Amino acid sequence: MSGNSGMEALIPIVNKVQDAFAQVGMNGMIDLPQIAVVGGQSAGKSSVLENCVGKDFLPRGSGIVTRRPLILQLNFSERGEWGEFLHAKGKKFTDFDDIRREIEAETDRLTGSNKGISDIPINLRIFSPHVLNLTLIDLPGITKVPVGDQPADIEFQIRGMIMQFISKPSCLILAVTPANSDLANSDALKLAKEVDPEGIRTIGVLTKLDLMDQGTDARDILENKILPLRRGYIGIVNRSQRDIDGKKDIRAAQEAERKYFITHPSYRHLADRAGTKFLQKTLNQQLTNHIREVIPGLRKRLEEQLSSMESEVREFKNFKSSDASSKPRAMMQMVNRVTHDFEEAIQGGGNNVDTKKLSGGAKINQIFHGRFPGYLNEGRLDESELRKEIGFAIKNIHGVRSGLFTPDAAFEMTVKRQIETLTDPSMKCIQQVQTELNVVLQNCIDGIKNYPKLQYEIDSLVSTFLRECEQNCKDQINQLVQAELAYINTNHDDFIGFTSQSKSESVKDSQTSGQESQLIKKGWLSTTNVGLTKGLSKEYWFVLYTDALAWFRDESERDQKYYLNIDGLKMKQDEDEEEKSGFFHRKHKIHIFHPNTRYLFREYRELTLVAKDEEELEDWRASFLRAGIYTHRSDNPNYSDDEDGSVRTPVFEKIFDDPQLERQVEIIRTYVNSYMNIVRKTFRDIVPKHIMCLMVLKVKEFIEAELMPSLYSVGDPNDLMEESEDEVRRRDELISMYEACKGAIKAISEVSSKTTSTPLPAPVPGHSHNTNTPSPNMNQQRKPPEPSIPSRPRTNNELPNRPGSRPAPRPAPAPPSSGRRPPPSRPARPN
Repeated sequence: MSGNSGMEALIPIVNKVQDAFAQVGMNGMIDLPQIAVVGGQSAGKSSVLENCVGKDFLPRGSGIVTRRPLILQLNFSERGEWGEFLHAKGKKFTDFDDIRREIEAETDRLTGSNKGISDIPINLRIFSPHVLNLTLIDLPGITKVPVGDQPADIEFQIRGMIMQFISKPSCLILAVTPANSDLANSDALKLAKEVDPEGIRTIGVLTKLDLMDQGTDARDILENKILPLRRGYIGIVNRSQRDIDGKKDIRAAQEAERKYFITHPSYRHLADRAGTKFLQKTLNQQLTNHIREVIPGLRKRLEEQLSSMESEVREFKNFKSSDASSKPRAMMQMVNRVTHDFEEAIQGGGNNVDTKKLSGGAKINQIFHGRFPGYLNEGRLDESELRKEIGFAIKNIHGVRSGLFTPDAAFEMTVKRQIETLTDPSMKCIQQVQTELNVVLQNCIDGIKNYPKLQYEIDSLVSTFLRECEQNCKDQINQLVQAELAYINTNHDDFIGFTSQSKSESVKDSQTSGQESQLIKKGWLSTTNVGLTKGLSKEYWFVLYTDALAWFRDESERDQKYYLNIDGLKMKQDEDEEEKSGFFHRKHKIHIFHPNTRYLFREYRELTLVAKDEEELEDWRASFLRAGIYTHRSDNPNYSDDEDGSVRTPVFEKIFDDPQLERQVEIIRTYVNSYMNIVRKTFRDIVPKHIMCLMVLKVKEFIEAELMPSLYSVGDPNDLMEESEDEVRRRDELISMYEACKGAIKAISEVSSKTTSTPLPAPVPGHSHNTNTPSPNMNQQRKPPEPSIPSRPRTNNELPNRPGSRPAPRPAPAPPSSGRRPPPSRPARPN
C-alpha cells in the first residue's frame, strides 16, 4: 500500500457506491472516478490487467474477446485471494479459472456465443494481498471488420461504447499501444485526444517492448519526447503467447520483466519507472489524486442523492418485516397516507399538484358547473319542435270539439315530458363523478403498491362502498324527478302564471332583450374550413358568450377575426364514421350552422371546430349547450330539405294553420319555458349537492373512519402487510445505497482534511497530443548508441554495467532553458 493510506481508503468506498448504484440500475446517475483501459485488438490490454492482478482470469482467444465492459475493482486484502461478481452476489470464486468461465458465460448470456457485443457491464471485485486499490474498466478492443453475429457498424458501436465511458470528466484513460506498431496510428491515443485534448486524464502504456525489431527501441517515447502526454508513458513487457500456453506464472513473468528493464541498455535508466509494479503504483496514485480533484463535485452529487432518499429510507428503517408488532403500525401509516392523499385530491392543495390537467376536486367542480348545465339543456326541444308538440297536445285534448280556451292540461303534459328528460343528464353527471373518484382512489393506492394484498383490499372495500353510494345517489335523484312530476307548482314566485298576459309579454321581453351578455368559455380551437384547403387547419382563440361566439388571432383578444351571433344556431357532430381523409378527423369535431338560412357567415354554410381531444370536445359541447346552441337532430320531421339538400326549413306552418291554435300554442310555449327554467335551475343546484353529500363526502368519511376497521375484519394485518419480493429487494438495495453514500461522504470529509496529493505534472513543452502528426515507425525510431559515444554518468538508481555489456548509452538530456518548465518529477515510491 502507498503512504497516502487515508486517500486510498476512499477507493473501496467509491467502489461500494458504484456497486450499490449498479444493483438498482443507476450506474450513470453519479460519475464515479475510475480508469478505463482503451486499445486496439491484441494491444495487450488483457495482459496488463492480469499483470496488475497477478492471476490468469480473463478470456483469451482470436479476434474480439472482450465483448462486454468489465468493471474490475481491485481491493487489497491480507485474508487471501478470491473474486466476487455483482450478478452472483454472495458467491466467492477462489479458483481464477472459474472466474474466467463465469465471465465467458455471463458475456454469452447477453450477447450470444457468436461474437456479439453489449454495453451492459460485468462487475467483478478481486481481493488479494498482491494488489493495490484500483478501479479499472476493460473495454472491447477497437475493431474494423465485423465477424460472426456482429453488425456491419461494429466499429461505430464499439467506438460509441468506449466514448460513453471515457467522455466523463471523472474517468482516467489508460491508452494501451503496442510498441511494435506506429504510435501515430494508435486508436487509443486518437480516441483519448477527442475527449481529452489537453492530455490531463490520459496515461500512456507501451506494451510488447520485447517484440520490437532488432536494433530499435522506444526510449524516446518512454522519455515523453514523441507525442508527449501530460502524465507520460509507462513501458510494460507482457508474457509471450508461448509463456501463456506454457502456464508461466505471472510472478515469475514480473521478475523477468524487471530483469529485462534492468539489463536493457536503452531502458536501464528507466527501470524504476517501468514495469507492471510501477504501473500499478502509478495508477493507484493517479486514481487517488484524481478522486481528490473531483471530491467537491462528487460530494455535492452524493449529498443530493442522499437527500432524495432520506424520507423513504427513514420509513424503511422503521419497518421491520420480521417484527409482527410493527406491521399493524405500518398498515395504519399506509391507510393514513391514503386518507391524506384522498382528502388532498378532493379539497385541493398539497405538494403533488397536477399542472397538466384538471383532476380530483377540480375535475368534479368542472363536471358540476361546466358540463352538467350543458347536459340539462341537451334534452331541450328547439322552438319548432316544442310548438308542434304543444299543438298536437291541445288538439288531442279538445278532440272533436274546437276549443275556445287554452287548456292547462296541455301545459302540464308538456312540462312533465320535459322534466323526464332531466333524468339522463343527472345520471350522466353522477357517472362522471363516480369515474373521477375511482381515478382519485387508484392514484392514492398506487403509493402502497409495494404491499399488493393491502392495496387489493383497500381498492375492493372503497370501490364497493363507492358503488353503493352511487346507487343511493341515483335513487335520490330519481326521487327528485318523481317529486317534480308529482306536483307542478304554478304558484312559484319565478313563474309567469296564467293571470296576466301583459306580465307574460313583459317577462318575454326581459328574457329576450334585458339580459346582459355573459362570458361562458374561452380557449383554443382549430378550424378546418374557414379560408383553408380541405384537410388543413388553423388555430384561433375562441370566446363564447351567452349571445355570441367570437374568435381572435391569439389570446390577447386584440385582432378579432369574426363575431357571430348565436341566436338560432345548432350544432352537430360527425355522423360519417368512414370519413378518414381529414387530418384532424378523430371524432373531435363540432359543426355549427343555422338550420333556417343558407349561409352562416360570409360564404360559409357552417363553422367546423376541432378540439385536441375528447375531453376538451366534451367541455366545449357542454358550453355550447349552456349558450343555447342545441344539438341538431337530422331525423326531425319538423324540417324538410332545401333544393340543394344543404339546409332545412321549418314546416310547422304547413301543419297548423289555425290562428287561434297558434295563439294558444305560443301562450303554452311561454309558460313551459318559464317553468322549465325554474326546474333546470333547481336541478343545477340540487344535483351537485346530492352528489357531494351522498357520494364524495360519504366516501371520504368511509376512508377516514371505517376503512381501518374494515381491513381488520377481512384479514390479519400480518398477511395484508406482506411485501412483494421486488419491494424487499428494493428496500435492501436502497438502504445499502443510502449507507454507501453516507460512508462515502464521511470518507470524503476525512480524506479532504487528512490527506495530501501529488500535483498534476506540468504541461509538457511543445505538448501536442495529435495522433495525425506523422512519425516514424517505432521499430525505426531509435537505434542503440554506438560504443564510441561517451557513456553518461551513472545515477544512484542505475546498476553498473555488467562485464561484456555495452557502455551506458548517451549522456543525460540537457537541463531545460529558463523559459521552459522543468520536467515532471518522478512519482514517489509507495511505502
